[in-house]
Amino acid sequence: MTAPTPPPSAGLDAALSGVPASEYGELYREHVLEVYKTYLELADHISERREKANSFFLAVNSAIVALLAKEALGDIDKTPRGLQILVPLVGIVLCYLWYRIIRSYRDLNTAKFEVVHAIERHLPLRPYDAEWEHVGRGKDKKKYLPFTHVENFVPWLFLLFHLVLAVCAGWMIWQGTAATVPAGK
Repeated sequence: MTAPTPPPSAGLDAALSGVPASEYGELYREHVLEVYKTYLELADHISERREKANSFFLAVNSAIVALLAKEALGDIDKTPRGLQILVPLVGIVLCYLWYRIIRSYRDLNTAKFEVVHAIERHLPLRPYDAEWEHVGRGKDKKKYLPFTHVENFVPWLFLLFHLVLAVCAGWMIWQGTAATVPAGK
């Protein structure tokens, strides 16, 4: 037997409730359903924007990696020293921003689906709540591993890669500088 749906927060119910069905009239259920459909479309648009953001950051990081690989396979001595360390540092900043955007979209999707579940309590069927219950409400990784858990991992992998490159570039610059300082100074 499954646990009942946890009650919504009082704030969410208060924010969601509008005109009572008794005052609204006979089109109340039909309009609730239309609002529900529209809201689901908006939730889908958030997911599309999230995918586009991920594609953008993946493309930018791939371009940075390609640029660094070209430099590593080419004549690194001709690359300005500042650029050798600046490019990985830019990559680090981009990866952190990517991670924060993923978290922001996750939080926005979470809020949207809390509202979807609240709206479903006013409808004859609650398909999204039933689906969420069926996959253990995201707590049982054998049933469902939320995409965000995997998605969060990618920016950190790229960030680690850029950090290693920045440290290596800094070390090479320091070694090159140390090698040109005359002994005894």
